[in-house]
Amino acid sequence: MALDRISLSGFRNHRATTLDGTARFNLLVGENGAGKTNVLEAISLFAPGRGLRRAPLAEMAGSDGPGGFSVGASLIAQGEEPVRLGTLAEAARPGRRLVRVNGAEASAVSLGEWLAISWLTPAMDRLFADSAGARRRYMDRLTVALDASHARNAARYENALRERNRLLSGDDAPDPTWLDGVETQMAEHGAALASGRERLVAALQAELARLPSKPFARPELTYQPGGPTAPDALRDALRAGRPRERAAGRTLTGPHRDELAVRMAGKEQPADRCSTGEQKAMLIAITLAHAGLAAQGRASLLLLDEVAAHLDPVRREALFARLADSGAQVWFTGTESAPFAALGADAAVWRVTGGTVQRDT
Repeated sequence: MALDRISLSGFRNHRATTLDGTARFNLLVGENGAGKTNVLEAISLFAPGRGLRRAPLAEMAGSDGPGGFSVGASLIAQGEEPVRLGTLAEAARPGRRLVRVNGAEASAVSLGEWLAISWLTPAMDRLFADSAGARRRYMDRLTVALDASHARNAARYENALRERNRLLSGDDAPDPTWLDGVETQMAEHGAALASGRERLVAALQAELARLPSKPFARPELTYQPGGPTAPDALRDALRAGRPRERAAGRTLTGPHRDELAVRMAGKEQPADRCSTGEQKAMLIAITLAHAGLAAQGRASLLLLDEVAAHLDPVRREALFARLADSGAQVWFTGTESAPFAALGADAAVWRVTGGTVQRDT
């Protein structure tokens, strides 16, 4: 299964771009600023969430257009009718994202039932030194690619968390009955959220253990919960913590305080203290492990922005070999095609120039 007949209309610098005739490996080649990453970002919108740049919808609309945009693609499976996926924002409502499946309205969360999409971008290079919130978002994105329902649990927990924080930070003492109801919702969805993250990390760790330790550094992952993970225990902890959290004006216990701890195997050193090259290698290892998991059961896409060009020939060859075994459709970007020569005829090469895309024949 793969995406084909991808169309971008009014999306960033792409007025009207179509990519027809995709392959297992797809290479977007062009100068910096040509619009290569914009294509990856458009494809990433076929996953629940805000895409690989986490940009506001209004920012994605082309500056010389009416203010909206649309992205469409066909999900192709051998022997089956294509499924047409679409996502758009209208000029009249630039902050609202619409989704359609075969022309019928659908939710953004439902996209995860069709596709498992992962990506690796240069902005992620500081993930291990970034905030715990960035790593929680990373865990959630990887989890959604394995279990689409995780997005609903995350959204419902965040909504309940905001309501509880509003009640705690108000001038008047909150109604205990109202707090009971909000905390029951937090406990239900928070326990499901924590369970999804825990399963993800366990599955990734098992997959990483099966991969060779070279040429990419092998990370060791640990899920560190920010509170009780069982519904009843989380609800009790929230209730018991009301006086302290009322004083703080915010909730101090729960999965919104989870952490993903990463160490480099064999070196017994936290990832944020490793070299830039080692951190990059560990990110690639996690990405490859996740790609193998995500390809089980649904169409899987992997978006790699400026990744291969920064690897030496040995690591590039290993990367291509592992991607070939992953079962995912892969999209690369690069300023030149030479680093990807080993892919040969297995790759479709797309030349990107000023928001236009042309496939090499």
